[in-house]
Amino acid sequence: MKNQSIFIFLMCFSFGFSQDTTISLSLQEAIDYALENNRQVKNAARDVSAAEEQKRETIAIGLPQINGNINYQNFLKQQVQIVPGETFGGAAGEFIPVLFGTEQNASASATLNQLIFDGSYIVGLQSTKVFLEISKNAQQKTEIQVRQNVINAYGNVLLAEESEAILIKNRSVLRENLEETTQIFENGLEEEESVEQLQITLSGIESLLKNATRLKKIAFQMLNITIGIDINAPLLLTDNLESLTLSNISLDLLNIEGDVENNIDFQIAENDKISKELLVKLEKSKALPQISGFFNAGYLGYDNDFNFLKASQEWYGFSSFGVNVNIPIFSSLGRTAKTQQAKIELEKAGENLTETEQQLKLQIAAAKSNYKFAIEDYQNKKNNLALAERIEKKNEIKFFEGIGSSFELRQAQTQLYTAQQALLQTMLDIITTKAELETLINTNF
Repeated sequence: MKNQSIFIFLMCFSFGFSQDTTISLSLQEAIDYALENNRQVKNAARDVSAAEEQKRETIAIGLPQINGNINYQNFLKQQVQIVPGETFGGAAGEFIPVLFGTEQNASASATLNQLIFDGSYIVGLQSTKVFLEISKNAQQKTEIQVRQNVINAYGNVLLAEESEAILIKNRSVLRENLEETTQIFENGLEEEESVEQLQITLSGIESLLKNATRLKKIAFQMLNITIGIDINAPLLLTDNLESLTLSNISLDLLNIEGDVENNIDFQIAENDKISKELLVKLEKSKALPQISGFFNAGYLGYDNDFNFLKASQEWYGFSSFGVNVNIPIFSSLGRTAKTQQAKIELEKAGENLTETEQQLKLQIAAAKSNYKFAIEDYQNKKNNLALAERIEKKNEIKFFEGIGSSFELRQAQTQLYTAQQALLQTMLDIITTKAELETLINTNF
């Protein structure tokens, strides 16, 4: 008992330790991890397995089916039959009640059924292949979407971390400025308004910092859910926003022709049209004869007492075989109506396929435009940040030399903080717009 308690304690300790272990992931490692552990990906794989089992189930319908039957009857009161009396030497017109058979009987039989021809079965086999393909399309779409979600979530975490770090740095600089300005004001060399302006700016930065810290926690939790780990599991990202941004700048991607046939949504729409074509064939096949064969064999036993388990019981064998042919003759135009409905659904599927193709071409063109703009905007925002830093530095020097106002300094600082956040956002835009374009053209460039 003591050893068992120690074992349980060690297991609990080991489990607790594993929960606190920090997982380090690059973006690609996070994607790979999600494709193995994301719950939606797992369920999509299960759907494919279910479709494969359904295919086997459909195939089995056309294979031999054997069923067994055991029957036992005990007549508590046997049924009386009336026969003409003259059969047993009685007078004509008289009827004699007689009992036929025994009080108890038992039977055991087996029946083999074999489908010989059924048009709907043939179409059903073709449909299972399409259904399996649709399930695989859904799995691929899930994996592609999860990949994009991981990229977005990973980027949001990096953005939150960078935002927090910049705000901490800005707060530190502001605190030094405020402390220095307060000393100058206390010495009577600066107006109180200058101190108040810096206090306002610092208060705003501290508020933004608190919000950034909260958003960082939420971003981590979102990433954890996306890759398929516990929402509060500690995670360390080994990529940083700047290096990830630079690695995602690829002008060659803009030159790739967007073939919509590679897009998973187009493939799903195409398979949907094929399934509607099979539905038309299915309705037409219902007008064909259905042919099946059977073979039946078994034994019958009769007795007034329950002796069926004894070796002395006499059994009588029987067997038979035959063919069933079901020929549809007239359905009051019901089959015709169903066929026309299937044809209408096929026409709708064709329109949906064309619409999907046109929409995808437009989305690919828009995604390329957004990606190109994000790259151009990144360079612009990078230049703007450099300008904002120089402007802020100049105004800080002018302010402490007494030739610049606190309002001008605050304005320059606000402009700098806006430029910092704008650059971070456009860095994230490069990562996310590239992921969106890759998703549309179904390639990992």
